[in-house]
Amino acid sequence: MKKVHSFKIYTSVADIPQQWDVVAAQNIFLKTDYLSVLEKAAPENMTCRYIGIFVDSELVGVAVSQFISMRTVKSFGERDNRIKTKIRHYVFKLFGANVLFLGNNMLTGQNAFSFLTDFPIAAGIEALHDAVQQLRADFAKWGNKAHLTIFKDFYPHQALSFKTAGFDDYFEFTTQPNMVLNIGESLTSFDDYLTKITKKYRDQYKRSRKKAAGLEKRKLSLDEIKRYNSKIHELYLTVAHNAPFNTFYLPENHFEVLKEQLQDQFFMYGYFEGDRMVGFSTLIDNGTDIDTYFLGYEENCQRDKMLYLNMLYDMTAFSINRRYRKIIFARTALEIKSSVGAVPEQMIGYIRHSNALLNFFLPVLFRFFEPQTVWQQRHPFKD
Repeated sequence: MKKVHSFKIYTSVADIPQQWDVVAAQNIFLKTDYLSVLEKAAPENMTCRYIGIFVDSELVGVAVSQFISMRTVKSFGERDNRIKTKIRHYVFKLFGANVLFLGNNMLTGQNAFSFLTDFPIAAGIEALHDAVQQLRADFAKWGNKAHLTIFKDFYPHQALSFKTAGFDDYFEFTTQPNMVLNIGESLTSFDDYLTKITKKYRDQYKRSRKKAAGLEKRKLSLDEIKRYNSKIHELYLTVAHNAPFNTFYLPENHFEVLKEQLQDQFFMYGYFEGDRMVGFSTLIDNGTDIDTYFLGYEENCQRDKMLYLNMLYDMTAFSINRRYRKIIFARTALEIKSSVGAVPEQMIGYIRHSNALLNFFLPVLFRFFEPQTVWQQRHPFKD
């Protein structure tokens, strides 16, 4: 008897099947604790849906989707105020105001879905393709037509599964790579790390530490996160507004809810000059890997104290000493991340426009909206 693949869409974490976390396996970003963060403290312009894939009545796959409305984003980013950038933002709002993501637009990496090991990925992707079609219809019925549909952040070896699952009218794209520091078994401690980088990069490390004299780093408890909540949000916005492009802004309670839900799997460190918080960094334990999350800082302190580079070294030291397998540094600031040892991992995605004519020209339009990033990869480790 042929097995029947089906899907079900959930609007609330409380409604998802009991076996969900078993299928989510080792990915914390698909488990109910993290999904509850999205439900309680997602960006204002984001609506999340959760997808279950079934064979007959057995749950065999789980996925997350996000519908983002760009119309309510007051600023896409304030770093680049050139005419071309403003035109790009205007056109994007005009033709791509509503975006439906299969995946998590707040993260980098394959955090879109998880299937049981004996369930074929191609069959799962085909079911997710059908589920996304249903989501598009649902949002359109509620007056929120999705202009763009994006399946984001998959590994190149998964491309064949997408090609056999009905993605002929989608454009396959790549953007900035995911920066990953592979710790493996080769680095046993941060002291070991320092012996394995070249003199040039040890000097960079010493110079950054010298610049940071007078700063104190503190691990923040839930009560401290609540106490510094408004300052944390202010520091986050300083960095977010300086980004070239934003599709969302985190609400002020986001980190508080994250700590409440993830507890010891969420790490937040504050950087202080005297009694004044001047920066913060965050990390999330994801099994054998650890993901860097959002951070914030005062611009003057970042410049004078090399605060961002010091944060990268602190996160590297923490992760190596805790014996994680990989540090997921995500996108942006590619060159400075490579200077501490991160290497680029290319990810692919699939995008489709609801307008057939615009969809035909999507390869050209995509290059306009996503200009190539020019950067030089650094190689700090000895040969």
